[in-house]
Amino acid sequence: MPIIKSAKKALRQSQKRKIRNTAYKQKAKSLLKEAKALVGQEKVAEAKKSLSAIYKALDKAAKAGVIKKNTASRKKSRITKFLSKPVALKAKKK
Repeated sequence: MPIIKSAKKALRQSQKRKIRNTAYKQKAKSLLKEAKALVGQEKVAEAKKSLSAIYKALDKAAKAGVIKKNTASRKKSRITKFLSKPVALKAKKK
């Protein structure tokens, strides 16, 4: 445990940041997982509706510095590509 006053404050700050960062990361992860599950259940229209929420979550995480900007862009690109080609995915599964 820190003894110096500034070290105590730094510890409090890092604990707050950890909670906030995990919340941002978890939100993005859960939305991506949800969309993939919807495609698995052949509910592509519903998955496409959740696309804006996914974009929002990834952008917020990137803005907060939880993930890098290019990582957010890559994830957005991949999920969009995944949702736009459900027919090709069905063929792969078989």
